[in-house]
Amino acid sequence: MGKTYFIADLHLTEHRTDITAAFFAFLDHHMTADVDALYILGDFFEVWIGDDERDPYALSIAQKLRSLSHLGIQVFFIHGNRDFLIKQAFADECQMTLLPEQAVINLYGTPTVILHGDEMCTQDEAYQKFRKKSRGWWWPRLMLAMPLWYRRRVAENARRKSIENQKGKPLEILDVTEEAVVEMFAKHGVDNMIHGHTHRPKVHTYQDGKVRTVLGDWYSQSSYIVVDDSGKQQLLCHPFE
Repeated sequence: MGKTYFIADLHLTEHRTDITAAFFAFLDHHMTADVDALYILGDFFEVWIGDDERDPYALSIAQKLRSLSHLGIQVFFIHGNRDFLIKQAFADECQMTLLPEQAVINLYGTPTVILHGDEMCTQDEAYQKFRKKSRGWWWPRLMLAMPLWYRRRVAENARRKSIENQKGKPLEILDVTEEAVVEMFAKHGVDNMIHGHTHRPKVHTYQDGKVRTVLGDWYSQSSYIVVDDSGKQQLLCHPFE
């Protein structure tokens, strides 16, 4: 019996040992020989300043993911707004496949679009401007050409500014818009969608039969979606002990 798992928004950092421990426990418990694939839908790390940093903590995560290949489990990754600078070098360390920011997969007979989800938060205009710049061709190249110490400072300042900006915004602005969701379904011609980013785990069922499942963050829980080869899809959240 095959299974496929989806996770997002772990925000892994060496400063949150509880999240790291929960992630390792998740892998040890759920990643068994009957699992076909693990999809990581962005914001896997709290911050990523480039594959050339060679951070021991990140390399320990890579080693853990790499071990899944011995079980025949494929690992796929979609970039989030925290880790969009992950490139092929680190993907190779993990033995995982980088996917485009929106990908349609055949999920045991159900065509499904998977994405991080931040592009659907269209009411947050300031963020969308940053997203367009950060995903462009010139800004990532410029950042990766800078020394590591400078990139760390940029990342720290960006994180501080993001926290300040979010404090003054209604929660609705930080969520996806229904218009963007409708457009995403139509763009890819599917009836099933899985994403993260908003930290609001929920299964949304629409009148026309479409389903949108949102993964939760890992700040105080493990949150994942598991789909078995019969097509049964479950969203599960387990508070940390």
